[in-house]
Amino acid sequence: MNKEKNTRAYIALFSIYIIWGTTYLAIRIGVENLPPVLFTGLRWIVAGPILLIILLFRKYKLPSKNDLLHLGIIGLLLIGGGNVFVVFAEQWVPSGLTALLITTVPFWVVGIDAIIPQGKRINTTILLGLLLGLVGIGIIFGEDFVQLLNPSYFGGVIALMVAVFLWSAGTLYSKYKKVSVHPLMGAAVQMIIAGIVITALGLILGEGSKFHFTHSSFYSYLYLVIVGSLLGYGSYVYAIAHLPVSLVATYAYVNPVIALFLGWLVLDEKISLWIILAAVVILIGVTLVKKGSEIQTLKK
Repeated sequence: MNKEKNTRAYIALFSIYIIWGTTYLAIRIGVENLPPVLFTGLRWIVAGPILLIILLFRKYKLPSKNDLLHLGIIGLLLIGGGNVFVVFAEQWVPSGLTALLITTVPFWVVGIDAIIPQGKRINTTILLGLLLGLVGIGIIFGEDFVQLLNPSYFGGVIALMVAVFLWSAGTLYSKYKKVSVHPLMGAAVQMIIAGIVITALGLILGEGSKFHFTHSSFYSYLYLVIVGSLLGYGSYVYAIAHLPVSLVATYAYVNPVIALFLGWLVLDEKISLWIILAAVVILIGVTLVKKGSEIQTLKK
């Protein structure tokens, strides 16, 4: 990897840390008034063509026919599986608890990666970093673990576990099934394919008659299209293409911390010494995962 791509990839990862720390709240606001499947589908079916037009204007090449199959699979796993089930779950599960469950992504990613033939075997440094990240999340959300046993959350919790598995599988598929197209063009095509399929499913389920914007849901939708999809998903696909997957997966640990600090900065919410301690523990964990990923790369 050349230095320029490496720098861009780390900028993309940092963008994911920030951006996706804000989207759980936006999704929660949206599903209060909008049906989940159509809400998700229309988000991506709008974001995809916008990104495609921008990239074509900048002379990026379209994917080949062979690439389309792989991009479709990735889009349906990440967006059609991962994102749809998160939106579905947030009808019942609060955004904070959703963020908590999403923090299991790094373990799924590293675990699946370790058992597939072409995957990377986990080393002690990465494992220690992942465990520290989980400890940090535990410090922040300690009391919320009990809430996951709330019977009214059961369906949402199951949906989130499905989302985490499909997202992790899609992440690894994207990592190992190389395509010849630029990652951002790949992201645009993934958005379009997944958006068409999800929107069609929402219409089949009869959600069209229930889709009516309110002021809050419209701004939520607009934010998710521009920030969550165009910037966030594009950054994620780019980072996956150029950085170790175990490192990129640490976004799931950092997002809740970012959300808490944004709440303090924007909404004047309180931050305790425990939260500051948790943030330090998580950042140490992320640093260890980065170090362990570098060791993996050197051993290739």
